[in-house]
Amino acid sequence: MLMHSDSISERLAAQPAIQRVPSPKAAVFQQRRFVSANLAAELIALIDAGRRPSTIADDSGDAYFRTSETCDLAADLLAVQRVETMLTQLSGIDPAHGEPLQGQRYAEGQEFKPHTDYFTPGGRDFQRYCALSGNRTWTFMIYLNDVAAGGATRFKMLDKTFQPEAGKLLCWNNRLPDGGVNSATLHHGMKVRKGVKYVITKWYRELEWRG
Repeated sequence: MLMHSDSISERLAAQPAIQRVPSPKAAVFQQRRFVSANLAAELIALIDAGRRPSTIADDSGDAYFRTSETCDLAADLLAVQRVETMLTQLSGIDPAHGEPLQGQRYAEGQEFKPHTDYFTPGGRDFQRYCALSGNRTWTFMIYLNDVAAGGATRFKMLDKTFQPEAGKLLCWNNRLPDGGVNSATLHHGMKVRKGVKYVITKWYRELEWRG
């Protein structure tokens, strides 16, 4: 199994259906129609059934920083197992390093203001979240539905914006090849202006997951 950022990027770039986003600042990839409509529908139903208010690390006190809802998806569910297998086959990352799959739901007006998926070294919550498993290395996010308006994911430092598209995978490296964090992956889950947005997210860690 792969763990080095360059090796994972090379594996992803070699996949025939995946596209690397041109940028020297981060390794960002996308693949359209990664999950089927039927699988996406199953995952949306699970998110609706188990959603709760989302939380954040290093809380700034801004009650509107992250207004989405989150669902922790149980590993024994068949739909979850199918996604886990697909991501392992795609990335080659040892699944032991993966956090449990998580779903997010954004209703109209909800967003996640600009943030990084890695935990800031030296931040107030760094030890709490990283003492056992290390920091996050890669993010794999899948849009489960089309959104009538809004809900894009914007990487300001990369000058790239990705629109929600049912079944589309978007992934990026939170860690640089030298082991440092990749600040260029700062991204904004922009407000949904019309409709509802559903995504699932898989994060990988430096060490085996011991959550």
